[in-house]
Amino acid sequence: MSVALADVVKSYRLGSTSVVALRGVSLTVAAGAFVVVRGPSGSGKSTLLNLLGCIDAPDAGCVRLNGIDVSSLPDAQRTAFRAAHIGFVFQNFNLVPVLTALENVAYPLQLLTMDAAECRRRARAALDEVGLSGLHDRLPGALSGGQRQRVAVARALVKRPALILADEPTANLDSETGAQLIALMRGIQRATGCTFIFSSHDPKLIADADQQVLLRDGTIIDVVRRRDLFRHPSPAMRLSNELA
Repeated sequence: MSVALADVVKSYRLGSTSVVALRGVSLTVAAGAFVVVRGPSGSGKSTLLNLLGCIDAPDAGCVRLNGIDVSSLPDAQRTAFRAAHIGFVFQNFNLVPVLTALENVAYPLQLLTMDAAECRRRARAALDEVGLSGLHDRLPGALSGGQRQRVAVARALVKRPALILADEPTANLDSETGAQLIALMRGIQRATGCTFIFSSHDPKLIADADQQVLLRDGTIIDVVRRRDLFRHPSPAMRLSNELA
């Protein structure tokens, strides 16, 4: 899925105060890319992912996904687009503790009113794809952190989305497990052509990205593509690396 943002502005109310989270952000991402959004806390990373995920709408500007202006869609249509085309992976896994791995993965398909047998077939296939073929009936509490995050990836994949958004997916994992998860997601991206967009501080994930987007104070201050990473980095990217 291709992504294009043009002059996007988003603010939130905190009591009587208005906080601007994004200030005229413009960005393009090619279909099938593996992209990391980086920046300090409060820079607007989560807001950007929420807009791309059709969870929020901008106050101004345009968000286009595969050429569709999702920012202008009514809430119900935006929700339907999200359910059909976008998968999410969260830092804290967000699994339902009383459901098995299989049931957690099947749940998004049930929301699409898919046949129960087909839901379970697709959920099994997604779990097998992420290396959890023997753990379908385990509850989340009986899984390791890395296994729980693999369940979350399977849940994101099961709808066969065109776009997967991941908010700090390796933050709660040790370095070895995090590296395994990055390799897994990179392999899925290459095999399926799905676009992945992450917010992350993980240096391994950042190093493997096709495109790095650097946010600061709600503004994109640099975009570096993989072919440029082996040349001289821009001043903004050098400063970000020094502050990391």
